[in-house]
Amino acid sequence: MTNLYFVRHATPNYDNHDDMTRELTPQGLIDRYKAKNFLADKGINVVLSSPYKRSVDTVAPIAEEIGFEIETYYDLRERTVCDEWLYCFDDYANRQWSDFTYKLPGGECLGEVQSRNVSAINEIIKKYEGKNIAIGSHGTALSTIIHYYSDGKWGFDDFQRIKKVMPFIVKLSFDGEKCVECTVFEQL
Repeated sequence: MTNLYFVRHATPNYDNHDDMTRELTPQGLIDRYKAKNFLADKGINVVLSSPYKRSVDTVAPIAEEIGFEIETYYDLRERTVCDEWLYCFDDYANRQWSDFTYKLPGGECLGEVQSRNVSAINEIIKKYEGKNIAIGSHGTALSTIIHYYSDGKWGFDDFQRIKKVMPFIVKLSFDGEKCVECTVFEQL
């Protein structure tokens, strides 16, 4: 069994509009230890992350605990919304969840985000078969992953519910390449 524990990043500094460098807030730096403590008895062998700073920094205490250098996967990054900061996010998100092909100029649709994330997962479960893996992730990217592995049962209302839950964890268990369990832990 290969177990992937996706860790949605802790609270970021939304004043920084650059996705790659957006750091955690002082509270986010404290809250990331909730994820570390939750995973303490899960036998984590490997720590991976989206390349975005807020995700790497959220799983850093887990990696430090087990003495593992975080490996980043570019395809695990968050969705690109558009070329500029978007202020009407809820309307945009609702439209994307209604139509997985909808995107703004310079942005990605949810179908594209889901496809590249699932592709990265397939690569990870082949490379680290039989391991327990912590993975730094993001709210939208992770929601598209849950949507995929729950056969579409996770949707916009679920996405809205977890919008401000940071961090939270999703466990995906694989028997070979088949996902046999998808569990969302919103309370850490």
